Amino acid sequence: MVAAVVVLAVGGTVDAVGDAGPIAGTRAEIAVLPLSVTLAGALVLARGFLRPLRHRAVTGARELSGWAARLALLWALALVLLATAARASFEISPGGAVSEIGALFGTVPRAGFRADVPLTLVFGLLWSAGVALLALAVARGAPLPARLLRFQEPVRPAAYAMLLLLMVCVVAGLLAGLVVAATRGRPAETFAVLLLGLPNLVWLAFTLGLGATWDGRVQGPFGLPVPRALDSVLRAPDGGVVNLSTLSAHDGWVWWLLVGAAVVTLAAAVVMAARSSTGVPLRRHALRMAVALVLTVLMICLTVAVDVRAALFVPGFGDLGGGLLGEVSLRPRIWSALGLAALWGLVTGVLGGALGRAAGGRGNGRGRPGGPGGPRGR
Repeated sequence: MVAAVVVLAVGGTVDAVGDAGPIAGTRAEIAVLPLSVTLAGALVLARGFLRPLRHRAVTGARELSGWAARLALLWALALVLLATAARASFEISPGGAVSEIGALFGTVPRAGFRADVPLTLVFGLLWSAGVALLALAVARGAPLPARLLRFQEPVRPAAYAMLLLLMVCVVAGLLAGLVVAATRGRPAETFAVLLLGLPNLVWLAFTLGLGATWDGRVQGPFGLPVPRALDSVLRAPDGGVVNLSTLSAHDGWVWWLLVGAAVVTLAAAVVMAARSSTGVPLRRHALRMAVALVLTVLMICLTVAVDVRAALFVPGFGDLGGGLLGEVSLRPRIWSALGLAALWGLVTGVLGGALGRAAGGRGNGRGRPGGPGGPRGR
């Protein structure tokens, strides 16, 4: 099970499988990322990639490629081992007609999962390459080839600000989760959510605070480990529209998500401006902030989306699995979310640029490599 969770966390494929003998059939689809595991792995992998480069001001493309190749080889071996171990099978007791027919034929339905090794290897390597590129984009002290130095001024302050925004959301969610575990009972379930899907919840909440809308549905005994207001909206008979308005009908406190999103977004814009070179026009700050926030919200929309379906059925009779029929889905209205992110980015970019200018920007990327304006001089 642990191996399967890690495989899912790095974008690998885990297929649900079932065997009900001659009495029934099964079908299942799983598309979900346990982002707590993904985030932890990304931070460790990025640290390992950057550590050998920490004493250099400038590096060559060949050296970077060499370190990336070594990391990719070790990671490929780990992925193969994880994907091979990520398989299990267990008996199920669906009850109702399926159990009665199974007793008649002397068979017991089984369900389980197994990882797709080739697909896991491909997607896992792409994930590690993405982590390495993001690490180079975010870390001010990471060396770059000379021909890429001109990109650090427009990219690195914005990339760092977005990383800081995401991590602040995670830390705030962690503190809230610890309070919930200590005061509202059921600590085991709360810690399970923290260990597996904390970023899934807090980054979803951040997009809702920006005004985004998600569509979702929860049917059957399965569900999402989410706050009660969100679960109530998702369990609407025809599916739920998830936004601040619909959630506030169940809990008025959700409007604080708007305040929280505004605060962290403006703070990120101020950080971006403070780390940028002095003299950058406000309109350029606004444009960079808008692009960075749109890409961040796009990442959230692609990684937080959930699609899980499961059913046990008897051919000719339909779904008779009783408590084993279920569906869980959560998908963003992606174009409206990106449009809102662009608007928030433009507004907070102007405000953050003005505040950052008042605080005094620290030059970033103007000057010789390793000097006062270079990647090792700050």
